[in-house]
Amino acid sequence: MDTIRLLFAIAAQKDWKLYQLDVKSAFLNGVLQEEIYVEQPEGCEKQGEGNKVYLLKKALYGLKQAPRAWYSKIDEHLLSLGFLKSLSESTLYVKHNGTNILIVSLYVDDLLVTGNNADHIQNFKWEMMKMFEMIDLGLMSYFLGIEIKQGQGEVFICQKKYAKEILKKFKMDESTRPDILNAVSILSRFMHCASELHLKATKRVIRYVEGTSDFGVKFTRGKEFKLIGFSNSDWGGSIDDMRSTLGYYFTLSSGVFSWSLKKQEIVAQSTAEAEFIAATATANQALWLRKILLDLDLEQKKNTEILVDNKAAIAISHNPVFYKKTKHFNIKLFFLREVQKSGEVILVYCKTEDQVADILTKPLPTCKFEFLRSKLGVCNS
Repeated sequence: MDTIRLLFAIAAQKDWKLYQLDVKSAFLNGVLQEEIYVEQPEGCEKQGEGNKVYLLKKALYGLKQAPRAWYSKIDEHLLSLGFLKSLSESTLYVKHNGTNILIVSLYVDDLLVTGNNADHIQNFKWEMMKMFEMIDLGLMSYFLGIEIKQGQGEVFICQKKYAKEILKKFKMDESTRPDILNAVSILSRFMHCASELHLKATKRVIRYVEGTSDFGVKFTRGKEFKLIGFSNSDWGGSIDDMRSTLGYYFTLSSGVFSWSLKKQEIVAQSTAEAEFIAATATANQALWLRKILLDLDLEQKKNTEILVDNKAAIAISHNPVFYKKTKHFNIKLFFLREVQKSGEVILVYCKTEDQVADILTKPLPTCKFEFLRSKLGVCNS
């Protein structure tokens, strides 16, 4: 979903429109490379040859090779149309024609299409419809449970319809709601041993979702097309194993489009170590996002700032002196120093009260939660 939301942010910044194509029976288009035999369908046996089997030429639904065969087929076709495949995201394609650019993102049997020339987009649709049976869904308005509202230099995404289903089915999701990520993460740790206490907390989250069902992420055109990351971690927040939880998110001139929250793999022995591990994970994501933007001819000329609210972690990342207290995470240490030295990423200090990623890693008082939520770009349409 990070790639999809990245395209939302780019479209808002460039004032491009987003379109959607849906391929009918996509997996049936894949040509098989392996020898696979199937029994004759019941009721369709050839008279006198009921003991014979069929050799499959194309994939069928339920066949484990079907997804790869379909991807190989459409990949071959897109490359034949002059598209270049992203080196960092195998389902992302870009085509340049002079000053014109056309971007296609493939998600199973759905194609997200955007670019700066409406005629080129229409021609692409016709070319695809010649090859595959598909439906032109027009301007993108609903995708994977996400409602998309496109305006002038603005894209707003929310899950109002999905939120209503949550209230019926008692499920949760965070595809457009980074503000509930921490609560969902904590509650999911007790799925195997849930009690009345956890049920009560879950109902509270659901009531919050109900009351803010109109909320989503708004992408708008900003003054500067700049990738910025925010990194944060608690320290020993999980009382079961004393592991810390890291969280990060990225913006691209406007709303948050990439975020993650997870428990750290090792027990951090200090707040600086916990923040350093979080910064390393954030730097890895930053490098990947920079490569995707480069593939789309939207290179970030300057280094990507990652905002961290721990001065000790930043000092460790800059200082080449060996410390006994850091030798157990030397690989992360040298990696972070290397990417900063290369000019791709830089850690920048921000005050704790300005650290928006706090909302991802720990429960907060209502006032601060609502303040940081607005800073994330989560708002009412």
